[in-house]
Amino acid sequence: MKYKIGLVGFGTVGQGFVEILAEKGAEFKEKYGMEVEVVAISDPIKGSVYAEEGLNLNKVLELKGDLSAYPNCVKGWDSIKTITATNADVIVEVTPTNIKTGEPGLTHIRAALNNNKHTITTNKGPVALAYSELAALSLAKGVNFRFEGTVMAGTPSLNVGLEALAGIGIKEIRGILNGTTNYILTNMEQGTPYSDALSEAQKLGYAEAKPDADVEGWDALAKVVILGNVVMGGNLKVEDIERQGITGLTVQDIETAKSEGKCYKLIGKVWREGNQVKGSVEPQKLNKSDLLAQVGGVRNAITFVTDELNEVTITGPGAGRRETGFAIISDLINLHRKQ
Repeated sequence: MKYKIGLVGFGTVGQGFVEILAEKGAEFKEKYGMEVEVVAISDPIKGSVYAEEGLNLNKVLELKGDLSAYPNCVKGWDSIKTITATNADVIVEVTPTNIKTGEPGLTHIRAALNNNKHTITTNKGPVALAYSELAALSLAKGVNFRFEGTVMAGTPSLNVGLEALAGIGIKEIRGILNGTTNYILTNMEQGTPYSDALSEAQKLGYAEAKPDADVEGWDALAKVVILGNVVMGGNLKVEDIERQGITGLTVQDIETAKSEGKCYKLIGKVWREGNQVKGSVEPQKLNKSDLLAQVGGVRNAITFVTDELNEVTITGPGAGRRETGFAIISDLINLHRKQ
C-alpha cells in the first residue's frame, strides 16, 4: 500500500523524519508492505516544493534546508495549499508548538482532516487545546489522527496507555516529561548552581535561549493535558493544571533532599479523583527507590499506576531530531496496520 506524504514544517523534526525515511524506506516496504513517498514539503522559512510523482529525499537532504534549489517541481505554495491541493493522502504536521493558541498547527490539522486526509503530528499545542474536537472531526471524516510524538517523542507513552494496557484500570500517570529540566536537576544534584546548569543545557542545545517553556513547566503541562484527556478520558484544559517550574529550586534545596535520601524531579501527573481527572506539574522529592528518581540527564520516563499490574514504567529519550522523527514513523506504521 502506498502513502503519499505532505510534510508541513521542515525544521529539526521534519528533517529527522525525512532522514529516517530516506534510509529505511525500502525496509518498511519489505517488512510492512508500506510504501511511503513524500510528495510535498512546506516551510515558511525553507520554502515549499511539490512533485506529484514524489520527491527525491536524498536530494532534499543535500540542499540542507534550502528547498528553493530543488529542481523540476512546483514551488511557492503556502501550507494550506500544500495540504489541500496536493495529491498527499497523509499530512505530517511538525510546526513549532504554541501552547496558548495552538497555531498555526491547529489550522493545519483542521484543514487536513476536513480534506479527508490522515494526519500525524508531533505538535503538542493542537492536541492539548483541541483534542476532543480534532478526534471527533477525524472520526466524522473517516481518517486517522495520530500524535504519539507529542508526549515522549519516539519513546512510546500514548500507545502504551491506549493499546498495550487496554483493558486495565489506569488510576494515575506520572512522569519526567521534560528532558531539559531533568538535565538541569541532575547537574544541580552534583553541586552545579541552577544558572550554570541552565547555561550548560543551552550550550548543548537542550534548552532554548528563552527557556520558559521548559523550566517554568509549560512543556510538561501540555503533555499532562494530553495524557489526561487521551489516555484517561478527562476533559482537562491548560488552565486546570496546577503548574510550578524548577526556577525556585536552589542547590541547598537539592542538598537537603540528598540528606534525606531523596532527589528532586519535575513531575507531571494526572490522576482520578471521583469522576474527575486532575493534573499537576511540580518539582517533587522522590525516594531514591522510586524508578523515576533513577532517571538522569535528558531522559524521560513515565509510570502508569494500574489496578492489575501495579506500576508499569517506560523510559527513553523524550526529544531529539531522529527520536521524534521516529514517532512519525511509528504512527505511520500503526495507521497502515489499521487500513
